[in-house]
Order: sequence, then structure tokens, then C-alpha cells
Amino acid sequence: MIAKIIYGQTCTGTLNYVFGKEGMRILGYGNTFSRNISPKFFGSVLYFQGQRNATKNRYAHISLNLPHGEHLDDRIFYKISEEYMENMGFGNQPFVVVRHNDTKHEHVHIVTTTVKEDGKVLGIYNSHKRSMAIRKHLEKKYGLTPAPTKKQTSQLPIYRLPEKQFGMEAEKGTKYYLQDVLNSINQKYRVRSFDELARLVKRYHIEVRQTKSETGRIGVAYGLNNQNGYKTRLINGSAVHRNLSGPKLQKVFDIHSKSKLLPMYRKRLLKQIETTYDLFRTIRPHDLEAMLKEYQHIDIKLDKKGDVIEGYTIFDRSRYVFRARELGKNVRMQNRLDIFGKGHEPTQVDMESKQVKLEIQKLIKDAFTTSYLKSPKQQGLLSEHILKTNFGDIVPILTASKAHNFLERYIPRNQRTDFRKAVENIFPMVRDRLYEIETKKEKEILENIFKLIGKVLKKDIFNVGTKQGSVRLLFQALGVKYYDNKLSFTKSNKHTVPVTPGDLSFPEHMEKHVSTGFVRQNHLMLDMLSEQSSDNSPKLTATAIFLPMIFPKLYGKMNTVYKKQYESIALGSYIKNAERMHAPFEKSAKDYISLFNAKGFYFVNGEKGFEIKSIYTDNTTSCPLPKRTNQYLSSIPDLSETLKGQQPIINELIADGRNNLENLWAGHLMERGLYDKVAFMLTAEKGYPNLHREIVQHHMDNGLRESVKMASARHSNIQQNRLLRKGVYAVSSLLGSRGKKTEEVYNGFKDEFTDWSKYKGKGRGLSF
Repeated sequence: MIAKIIYGQTCTGTLNYVFGKEGMRILGYGNTFSRNISPKFFGSVLYFQGQRNATKNRYAHISLNLPHGEHLDDRIFYKISEEYMENMGFGNQPFVVVRHNDTKHEHVHIVTTTVKEDGKVLGIYNSHKRSMAIRKHLEKKYGLTPAPTKKQTSQLPIYRLPEKQFGMEAEKGTKYYLQDVLNSINQKYRVRSFDELARLVKRYHIEVRQTKSETGRIGVAYGLNNQNGYKTRLINGSAVHRNLSGPKLQKVFDIHSKSKLLPMYRKRLLKQIETTYDLFRTIRPHDLEAMLKEYQHIDIKLDKKGDVIEGYTIFDRSRYVFRARELGKNVRMQNRLDIFGKGHEPTQVDMESKQVKLEIQKLIKDAFTTSYLKSPKQQGLLSEHILKTNFGDIVPILTASKAHNFLERYIPRNQRTDFRKAVENIFPMVRDRLYEIETKKEKEILENIFKLIGKVLKKDIFNVGTKQGSVRLLFQALGVKYYDNKLSFTKSNKHTVPVTPGDLSFPEHMEKHVSTGFVRQNHLMLDMLSEQSSDNSPKLTATAIFLPMIFPKLYGKMNTVYKKQYESIALGSYIKNAERMHAPFEKSAKDYISLFNAKGFYFVNGEKGFEIKSIYTDNTTSCPLPKRTNQYLSSIPDLSETLKGQQPIINELIADGRNNLENLWAGHLMERGLYDKVAFMLTAEKGYPNLHREIVQHHMDNGLRESVKMASARHSNIQQNRLLRKGVYAVSSLLGSRGKKTEEVYNGFKDEFTDWSKYKGKGRGLSF
């Protein structure tokens, strides 16, 4: 099901269209004096209530659309509409649900007002995001087909072109169709002229004609012409929609045309297309679309007139649309007959070109990096991996890459052997060059870590010293080790930085494996706390909040002032990620609060607005929420009661011993879809995820249930084996055996994230 919402300042035109459609059926009214009123009376009720406030978004026009072939009877469709309105916050507003049958898919229109009886306006913050969550909820409840989640799979409704009709009815249908398509086009692209708009809407059978009044005022008119006997008169743009008038569109076009980023976009595209041309000896024009999409990720469409290709149009990721001739003379097909004008020759790579050699170098470089990242045990640094890797080691990864398959597809068969030899011949040069680059980079990183350690110690961010050797905790958390008055990376002795903190002898404690991801996050966090970071520095992710769980001894020694600063920063980074994760389940501002409450976060409303706190940080630590989120939460009708309702949930989490970061981590892994790791925590570690029940149920249905069953069976077998071994040990001891006296502890979760065995036994199990 697809739901669309349009807010507006007037409702007359919308009501005329909704009630005027031939064959329409009124399924019911909501919150009116009677359910047997006339459309005219309802229009009066809606108009007078909407006029009690001067907001521009007084009225709402909502459409609920089923996929082709799906059917609902009137009673169920009205019930779904009622539930949708209730969840969206329109439950107490007057509304009408009208069913139309003018398209190939079943749909209803709902018209209501955002103005309440007392003249105040309903909070429509995040309404489109909430609509998505409500839609998913209703799809699951009523067994409807889910709507596409990717933008590219949801195309404009070409099939909605009005049928051949006459009179006023045709005009109403035409206006709605024009409004629907033109608004969608202007949202999807940054249009710069009326000519460009005309080209973009031509495939939807819409004509655009620019007009000019006697006073010189620019205008625009729209009409329909499907070249198949159906043509309408031109309708003035302002009559279609106030934002589609000539003057208003011209202002938008001027803003888009004067963007300072426009030259940069043109330059980037010009370079990408010229690079593509340099790679090929011949290109069949019809192959260009697929080639640019695969090689440069550029979307183009060939401009055809009959069977003749006149050029192409580029639909850039910046939302701008360019004609090839805008970028430069050298990219026009007519000016590059050396590669486009070779008759019916197939598209072929130019094996003698410099670009081929550059592509081979890139292939080898990517293969080195991929083989290092995919190696089961990343022993040593990338530079060390490069030095000991032979050509045969990377061949399987290289030949499996998309870039290699792309090149080989367009290399003539009789030259593919030469291509493979060229790759092998270039390999030593690329390896030596890459080795130099990575070695230099690693040295710089180690020196930066050394400088960072100095700043951290100078600012006393942690209460660590050299006398007791506790400074090792800081070294370990930054992925380095100290030995013989030298600092080096934990997993390599290749690079060293001389230091003189005294003789610290604790090498065995320094070898503990820590995820490079958490080390990186810790590095970024300490950069921020020591004011070494810049605007161009990588941003913290949600995992920053878990640093005390990964480095408990170090963060246990954190000074109070910096601890509060850290917790506030970590809260902010986690909240941004959580908001994205919650989007499919957040039907209202109340849901926003309840989803966070289930995770152990709660909200307080202070003098400066809403702040969020957590059970994992100090009670005085908080993170302020943005202005828009403040307005969103303030729209809750019974706000004070909602905020009071948080306390029992938070108290229960604490009473159950679930105020540990391990419980939040289990939920975080579940949201990321790492079900195998979650299953181990649930079955072996008895770690309960702090997550809303609805979200847990979603992941259970999405594959977690099967992972838990497999982990439970595996864990049961391990327990049985353990009991058998205990029996063997007991018998052996009675017989005086001197065999193995210690058991091998099973820990299936010990991997690149962390070792969870130290937390075993905490938390509560989850029953299914």
C-alpha cells in the first residue's frame, strides 16, 4: 500500500475533484454531526473549521493506494482509513473517505483539516516518516502487499493518464493528474527552465507552453496530449496549483541555475564521461546507457528521434539534469566519431590506452585491500600483507570483482590472454608503489597516536599513570603497545616511536585483541576531547556509546568533567543512529518516546527544551534535542502524563539488572541484522536485548527465530559434551590419571567485536 499526503491552504478544488469523480463512492465520514450528511454540508464544516487558523497547511489530502490486482471491500477499506487517521493524529478531526475507480489500482481519498475546534493546529512534524510506519503496520495487520522501499522502484504513475472524457469531469481529472506528475518531477529534479521541464514531462503526455502577458509577466500553461486521440485544452499553471504558476516556477528555476555547486557538478561529469571515452576504442551508441551506469554509476537516457540517436540526457545524482552538449564539445557523440562512428563494430576496450593501465592498477590495489580485510586473521599491517602477497594469492579476488568482469566483457576474445598478462606484468609495480604509500600512512598514524597520547595525559582525561603501569590501558585502547621504551602497533613491530615513560613491563597484557572499529571510535572520541579533531574529521558512529563496555578499566579511570563531556557526545551520536532505525516503527511522537524508553533512554523537559538521558550514563548527563524534535514532542496532547509514564519502564529495566551496556549492545546487533551473534548472546550468555517488543518481533520474523533455534541446538550439544568430559575427568581422577585437567571453554561469540565471556551470567534470558 502506498500513502500520499498533500497539505494545502484551500480545500475547495480538492473536494470538487474527490466528490466530482464519476463512479465515486463515499465510504463514510468521521467526527461529523451525522454520517448521513451531504458532501456540500461536509465541505462547509471542513471550510469553517479550517479557517479558524491562518496556517498555510490548513487542509490535508491523503490517498491510500493498493497495488495492482489487490482488492478490499468498502468496509475493510474504510476501517483501514479510520485506523490510519487515528494513528496519524487526525482521529478527532472531521474527515471523509471517498473511493475512486478511475485507475488500474484501487484507492481512496481522505480529506481533512489540521486545524482543531479550538483553533490550534495539529502537529504535523515528521508526518511523512510516521505515515511510512503506519502504512507498514497496516500492511502487516491486514495482510496487504508491502510498498516498495527503494525510490528507484517507485516510478511515477504513467498509467494514471485520464481516459478519454469530455466536459468538466475531464478537466478535474486533468488538473489532478497534472498536479501529481508536475509536483513529483519538481521534487525529484532541480529543474532550471521551462524547456527542461517540458522535456521531463513529455513521457507523461504533458505539454508545457510558456506564455507572456502584455505587461511582460511570465506565465505557463499545461495540457495533455497522448498522441492517440486524447487532447485537452491548455490550463493556466496557477489554476493547476499555486506553486505551479509561471512566476513561482521561474523563481525556483533561477535559484537552481545560480547554484555555486553547478560548475563543480558539470566538471565532475565531464571528467567521468571523458574517462569512459578514453577507455574504449569503439562504442556502439546503444551500449552507452548500460556502460556509463556500470562503469561510472551515471544514469543517462538516449535522445532519439525515430531510429536516430541525437545525443543523451544525464540524470545526475545531484538531482540536476544535463544535456550532453552542456558539458563540452568533446562529449557529444557527433564530435567523437572516432569511437562512435565505426559502423556496426561492437563496443571494445582500447588495450593500448593509458586508461586501461590505470584501471588495471586500480583492480590490483582493490584486490590487495579486499584480500587483507577478508583474511580470517589480519596478522600484521596492510603494508606487511602487501609485501608477502603474491600475484596468485589475489587472482581469485581480482577475477571475481565487478570492475574486472566489466573490462573483460568488452575486451576482444583474441586479446583476453594479453589482458591477463598485462595484469600480471603490472602487479609488481603496483605492489611496490602501494607498499610505499601504506608504509608512509602507517608511520603518520602511529606518530599521531603518540601525539594524541601526550595530549590525553597532559589534560588528565584519564587517571592513568606510568608508575603503576595503568597507562597501558590507554595504549591498548588506541591499538598500540609499549615495549623497551618504544611504542608500536599492537599487531606489528614494523614501525616504532621512541618514548621514555620509564620501564613498563607488561607485554602479555598488551596482546589482547580489540576490534579495529572500536579502536578507531576511541581514537576519534579522544581527538574530540583533546580538541584535535576538525570539521573534516570522520564522524562518530553509534558504537561510540559502547566504549566503556569495550575498555571498562580505562573508562573507569576517566575524570568526571571529561566523562560528562564524553557521555553527552556519545549520547548524541547514538540518538542520530537510533532515530533512523526507529523510522519504520514510529507512528507518532509517543512512539518516538516509547521506542527510546524500551532501550533505556528517557526524556526530560527543561527550561531550554527537551533533553535525553540514559540508564547507562550518569543521571546528570544529558544531550539536548534539536528544535524540530522539540516541536515534534511538544505536539503530544497529554505530554506531562506521557513523560510521567516513562518512569515505570525505566525503573523496571534497572530492577531487572538490564542497565548494562551489554543489553543495549544486544539490541544494537539485532537492529543491524547480525542474528548469529545475537542468538549466541540469547542462548549462551543469557543477554536480554533492550529493545521494544514490536521491533524484537519484527526481527524474530525476519530470521532471528531460526538463528536462535540453531544456536540453542548447538549450545545443548556443547553442554552434553561438557557433561561427558566431566564424567571422563571424574573417572580418570579415580584411576589416578594425569591427563588433561582443564576444560576448553566454548565461546562462539569471540570474534572481531569483543570477548563476551567476562560478562557471562549477567542479564535475563529471553523466552520464545
